[in-house]
Amino acid sequence: MQIVHTKAQLRVLLKQARKIGQSVGFVPTMGYLHAGHASLIHRARQENDVVVVSVFVNPTQFGPNEDLDAYPRDPDKDMALMRAEGTDIAFFPSADDIYPAGYATYVTVEGPMTQALCGRSRPGHFRGVTTVVSKLFHLTTPDRAYFGQKDAQQVAVIRQMVSDLDFDVQIVACPIVREPDGLALSSRNTYLSEKQRAQASGISRALFEAREMILAGQRDATLMTDHIKKRITAIDSAAVDYVSIVDARTLADLDTLIGEVLIAVAVKMGRTRLIDNIRVEV
Repeated sequence: MQIVHTKAQLRVLLKQARKIGQSVGFVPTMGYLHAGHASLIHRARQENDVVVVSVFVNPTQFGPNEDLDAYPRDPDKDMALMRAEGTDIAFFPSADDIYPAGYATYVTVEGPMTQALCGRSRPGHFRGVTTVVSKLFHLTTPDRAYFGQKDAQQVAVIRQMVSDLDFDVQIVACPIVREPDGLALSSRNTYLSEKQRAQASGISRALFEAREMILAGQRDATLMTDHIKKRITAIDSAAVDYVSIVDARTLADLDTLIGEVLIAVAVKMGRTRLIDNIRVEV
């Protein structure tokens, strides 16, 4: 595995790969890698000649009162996981290299897609996401890029950006990886106290219950939303940010469940904000 820290170094390596016709798979991350990230790298390894993984805690997607400085970092552990999964190039850029002095260009997906769900409580978040991902796509020119379905809104927004800006890249969304008790894997799970961690599995249980209700014939989105909120609110120390039932592709709110449905939640356990979702074909 080759480890690079600058855009120039990355370009040299990828130019060599392209010269001999190799395909490139790209996994963008913010580090503190876990089994969910490993599943993305594993998929990329299966489908591409060269696998690039970036580790960059992107400052432009954090709000003023969010956890940029506290976000967990462990580059040695990250490199060990990347090596184990067969990564070819590990890219660890600095903020100054990605956003040099005088940087003034941002990429924004306008409209409801970035204003719904997490966009309601995290204004500016998706502008930061689409800006850094567009830059990373320009740097890596991948054939395929891999994202986790846990960040379903991010996947939808990036797909919109790729379509609108004519990026020649296939976006591959990989299934959510969960702990044995159902909690979706997240780097932020490390913030949870022992008690909060034990209780947090109630979030996924509420979603799985909702899926069973849908499969049993329930189609009323308001009733479903209220049921999920009630279940999560009953968890000690849990505060619901949102429960939304939307079209899985457009993220438009649904009154009646039809087509491919995304049920998405954001919950604060103490100071830790967790997200999760399930997709159901109705």
